[in-house]
Amino acid sequence: MDFSSFLTSLGTSFVIFVVLMLFFTWLSRKPGNQVVYFPSRILRGLEPWEGARRSRSPVAWIREAFAATEADIVASAGVDAAVYLIFLSSVLGIFVLSGLLLLPVLLPIAVTDHAYKSLLETNSNSTFNNLDKLAMGNVHAKSSRLWAFLLANYWVSFVTFYVLWKSYKHVSDLRAATRSSQAVRPEDYAVLVRDIPADLQGQSRKEQVDSYFRALHPDTFYKSMVVTDNKQANKIWEELEGYKKKLARADVVFAESKTTSNPEGTRPNNKTGFLGLIGEKVDTINYCNEKINELAAKLEIEQKETLKDKQQAAALVFFTSRAAAVSASQTLHAQMVDTWTVTEAPEPRQLIWKNLTKKFFERQIWQYVVYGIVFLTVVFYMIPIAAISAFTTLQNLRKYLPFLKVIINQKAVKTILEAYLPQLALIIFLALLPALLLFLSKAEGIPSQGHVIRAASGKYFYFIVFNVFLGVTIGGTLFASLKIITKTPKKIVNLLADSLPPNATFFVTYVALQFFVGYGLELSRLVPLIIFHLKKKYLCKTEAEVKEAWAPGDFGYATRVPSNMLIMMVVFCYSVISPIIIPFGAVYFGLGWLIARNQALNVYVPSYESYGRMWPHIHSRIVASLIIFQVLMFGYLGLKKFYYAPLMIPLIILSFIFAYTCNKRFYQSFFNTPLETAYKDTKETPNLDSVYAAYIPPCLKPEKPDDVVENYEDEKTNVSRTSSV
Repeated sequence: MDFSSFLTSLGTSFVIFVVLMLFFTWLSRKPGNQVVYFPSRILRGLEPWEGARRSRSPVAWIREAFAATEADIVASAGVDAAVYLIFLSSVLGIFVLSGLLLLPVLLPIAVTDHAYKSLLETNSNSTFNNLDKLAMGNVHAKSSRLWAFLLANYWVSFVTFYVLWKSYKHVSDLRAATRSSQAVRPEDYAVLVRDIPADLQGQSRKEQVDSYFRALHPDTFYKSMVVTDNKQANKIWEELEGYKKKLARADVVFAESKTTSNPEGTRPNNKTGFLGLIGEKVDTINYCNEKINELAAKLEIEQKETLKDKQQAAALVFFTSRAAAVSASQTLHAQMVDTWTVTEAPEPRQLIWKNLTKKFFERQIWQYVVYGIVFLTVVFYMIPIAAISAFTTLQNLRKYLPFLKVIINQKAVKTILEAYLPQLALIIFLALLPALLLFLSKAEGIPSQGHVIRAASGKYFYFIVFNVFLGVTIGGTLFASLKIITKTPKKIVNLLADSLPPNATFFVTYVALQFFVGYGLELSRLVPLIIFHLKKKYLCKTEAEVKEAWAPGDFGYATRVPSNMLIMMVVFCYSVISPIIIPFGAVYFGLGWLIARNQALNVYVPSYESYGRMWPHIHSRIVASLIIFQVLMFGYLGLKKFYYAPLMIPLIILSFIFAYTCNKRFYQSFFNTPLETAYKDTKETPNLDSVYAAYIPPCLKPEKPDDVVENYEDEKTNVSRTSSV
């Protein structure tokens, strides 16, 4: 990419961002759009704007985002959102502190050398542009100037150590403060028990669990809830809820049809067949009422049958205090590892019920199977990623798609394609992967949604490391010089060394496209806005349907965090090779932090809360990116024939020591809740029946909410008595 294409890419991206920000300012003032731009505030019973002011400047949201405290973030979007913001600010701090030294020192050293000019004199086929002069590739091999680049690695590494240590301690303190707060949370009084062995004494599952835990925890055991196979009951319940929604919609349609000229109105009707297109034509209101009565009776029968005959080898056990539940979750209950596995209970909304009953060795086997599938996915995705990075150059498009020459040769089209084509192809290709990784993570038997998202995020990180970063960098180099490599294979090392700095230009434009266009779309919310108004106009009839249409969802950490990690790793790895990338990385994370604060305060609603459990995973992957950067620099300094390149080895070892130290000091308090936080008294005496009821699946709850625990327990008791007889 030449310098003019680079400037075109940056300029166009910046203009798009400014336009999108102005759209956000204008559209967010419209009363009809408030549910799209301020859904979190509306759901919490607040005004869309502070003081209900509608005349807002384009930068008012920036002032509000800066003014918000961490407590405000936790109150509106949860601890996980606050931890995500700490991640963004930590990486921002690393890049800003690194850039303060690297930019004024390394850029003059690189630009005043003339390695590329010398290469051009000896090899007329070589090409370089003005951006390449700012990179380490412009420094001659064996030059004493390489000392500056070697020492720069130490500066970046020590800055990272300092920032990460402070951030880990901050997150640890934030998690402890939240877990020791006086609020009553159902998960604080429960443990999850899996791998319950078969009972040889003829007891029911509930009797078995109750007797086991009452014997081991006689003073603190409250009651148990045996997990059941809810598949059929849940299917009936979902169908019942669907007909309730259809009935509410039909009632609104019927009410709207009543006019002065037609006071009786027109009763809605529909066909009962496939998608309402075929089958018998019926009165919708009468038909829905009939189906609701029929399914309600059917559900009641299925609930009793489920509680009686479909008990599984897993349970939720409740205790009278937080400290007792924490102690139980950290105690080895059985001699054999594959029986009576006890862990902390996830939030009720996080539970993946079908995974709770998977046996210990079944989970272990599926874990290895999933890892194997992920490994094959990573390996075989490398081929199309490398092909995309090579094929989407204009030269290859002319060669393999000659009918496009007329279009490509146009100067304006050529500039735009060079600026955006490879990056857009890569972004679209990556969008296909997250659903597969979430499915595979669930297949491991993980019991909670938050854990599934952390697992999928880790897999996505491995994928982008080996496929996006290495695929674009190495794959692009190999494809571009395939003929030379086949004739003289020994030149592959030299070609790789010479091609690493120019690839920084690709990643600079990729980063710019992400933060200007990506964050612009995030802030403006144009896509959700259009979808909401289309649904409201053509599909929604009831208030519930309208509310469902503007439901904002959560941050989507499974894809958001790995995408940020990709940018972070790219900037890390090229921070010394091509320091010009550092300001773009700083802007990416600075702008991302600012917009994420706005979205946390006003838009996103958390679908679960893990109290920052994802931080150790984020921390370890930041350190992993740092080590990859150090190894890359060790190799590149060696390829530059710098005799002191082995001085990078102690730095790599130091990074491993830092990771080990952080893991030993902090990780255990994330994996298990410390007793000193659980012992603090709650603000009010917990209603243990409410805690118990929070875990009853919706499909097993009776129609009358007041009778939930009583009816549920009665059914369990009847089951126990029947089994005993």
